[in-house]
Amino acid sequence: MVTRTGTQSVEPNVADAVNNWLKNYKIDYKLEQESLNSEIDKALEEYHSKSGGKGGNRPDAKVLLVDKYLKKWPVLIEYKGYKDKLIKLDADGRIANQKADNTPNYQNIKAYAVNGAVHYANAVLHYTSYTDVIAIGVTGSKDSSGRLTTEIGVYYVSRNNLGFGQEVGTYSDLSFLKAENFDAFVENVTNLHLSDEELQKNKEKREAEIDKSLTKLNNDIYTEEKGLGENDRVYLVAASIIATLGVPGKVAPLEKSDLKCSNETGATDGNIMVRKIKAFLNEKALPEGKKELIIRTLQNTLENDNINKVENGETQLKRVFCKIVDDLGIYYKIGLTTDFTGKLFNEMYRWLGFSQDKLNDVVLTPAYVAQLLVKLARVNKDSYVWDFATGSAGLLVAAMNEMLLDAKNSINSPEALLQKELHIKSQQLLGLEILPSVYMLAILNMILMGDGSSNILNKDSLKDYTGEYGFTSTVSKYPADAFVLNPPYSAEGNGMIFVEKALSMMQKGYAAIIIQGSSGTGKATEFNKRILARNTLLASIKMPMDLFVGKSSVQTYVYVFRVNEAHQKDEVVKFIDFSNDGYTRTNRKKASCNLRDTDNAKERYQKLVDLVRYGKSKLQYFTEKEYYEGHIDPQNGADWNQSAPVDTRPTLADFKKTVSDYLAWEVTNILKSGTEDEGLGK
Repeated sequence: MVTRTGTQSVEPNVADAVNNWLKNYKIDYKLEQESLNSEIDKALEEYHSKSGGKGGNRPDAKVLLVDKYLKKWPVLIEYKGYKDKLIKLDADGRIANQKADNTPNYQNIKAYAVNGAVHYANAVLHYTSYTDVIAIGVTGSKDSSGRLTTEIGVYYVSRNNLGFGQEVGTYSDLSFLKAENFDAFVENVTNLHLSDEELQKNKEKREAEIDKSLTKLNNDIYTEEKGLGENDRVYLVAASIIATLGVPGKVAPLEKSDLKCSNETGATDGNIMVRKIKAFLNEKALPEGKKELIIRTLQNTLENDNINKVENGETQLKRVFCKIVDDLGIYYKIGLTTDFTGKLFNEMYRWLGFSQDKLNDVVLTPAYVAQLLVKLARVNKDSYVWDFATGSAGLLVAAMNEMLLDAKNSINSPEALLQKELHIKSQQLLGLEILPSVYMLAILNMILMGDGSSNILNKDSLKDYTGEYGFTSTVSKYPADAFVLNPPYSAEGNGMIFVEKALSMMQKGYAAIIIQGSSGTGKATEFNKRILARNTLLASIKMPMDLFVGKSSVQTYVYVFRVNEAHQKDEVVKFIDFSNDGYTRTNRKKASCNLRDTDNAKERYQKLVDLVRYGKSKLQYFTEKEYYEGHIDPQNGADWNQSAPVDTRPTLADFKKTVSDYLAWEVTNILKSGTEDEGLGK
């Protein structure tokens, strides 16, 4: 191979040298056309190629090594033949395999050795049960005497770093792969850690990619697959993801090849998916009633005759299943702790013809706002959290993550921590959602985020619910002490009816809700007065007008309550104008990111929590015009949205400035008049 500048590629020499190393190390390596094992081979074939097409991924060499704990490690090696083609990094030091718009950068993947190896490693993460992969890039050049020199990049690609990869170390050869050296190398790998900041950046990058993938998936299904309503699409995504999760050692993930497109009774693609979902749910030990409800809901779509009809050797169900696995598999397999199905929920509803009022009812709470509500409700490892309009369970996901983090930071015994985590997921979260399709998204979300779905109930929280546990402990009442909510604003009192119901069933704790601002200025007066008769309003927070840009056009407020303590007229209420939350939002469909931290947004959100809890001593990032301590009348119900009063009394400085301005005006007029008189006299 020769470049346009005439430089000769030495890739064949690099390949020959490295392959000889492997041979001398007595490592059973496979070249690009050879099979490593069927699972990895299939993954490389299924994943998009280095040029963006379908399949055809062929690492120059590949190895499957086993450490002393009998764990298998795929090692994928890519060669290049130019000095400057080892690796391409982005501004944050990550492997630059994505463009600024979060689409794959195939030019880098194809041109650079490490980038190509990391691309192959992501194929393995996406389509196999392996969670840890070693990606190696090797390039080389010849000096003036014709001697070959090589450069090596070694990266660890894993669920732990969300597939972006981490550099393991500096190496001059691959002898770390030798049997006698490999365990020490693995120890180095397992000691690698990302800082919280690095992990958060990786997470944000992946989440931006999810948005792109979900948009593409929904568009493909909407335009190419006829006869599927919005509920069908939701159920198909939920069913496909559950079927491909698997349980290690017990339930194999459903593969594309498992769907045979058969007309045989009991052996249709839908039958196969239902059996796989049943096996998964059995192993997850879900309550029988919950399991039957999930299966019954999904079964109606999966076993529909039309979706299982074989045309041109393929069913519509298999086509849709393949699209879902191809577009989304990598994200839920790497274990993102994001409101995954909430993003899907928002994307699906873009296609529905709701009125503006109804659109306001189905808007996903942004993850950073969900986290804010959870912190304002003072959620910790011992909290019992509930949500009376669960939606996709984004608020409960945020609560669960906060509880698990607190448990991890405060419990030193591994066994005690495990038991506490199980208790949090099965006993300390409860959500209610009336819409069946949205309910299924909530179930899926909690399964993906750690299976805290035990007490997600498909009930009308206003009519059918009287405070019991769901499926895990139906006898006793749920001891809620933290309430979080983003209600449907078209409900009575802009949604305050949900707040009144939930708080009336709590004996202690705190609540944080985000709601249409007019609920605090007259649209929910009677609800508010009844709420204040047994609960204290601690804070009223005006949120940015563009918080739900592109989704909803209403001004929202966050109200924070202390439960079961009547509001006294002399109670201090903290009124906070959070219109400037530090984020800049746009609504451009082709933008790589519509949410940018332009003014210390993360710090502002944390300081807001501190300000609500501790008062004006935490005024950093806020001005005194944005924070006001005042009072409300518990018998009013329409005075919740106050702002800092403006002092209209003139000061001495104001008087001096006014006099000065007046004298200046008089002098100007006198001079102007004199000039005009002189002109007239000539």
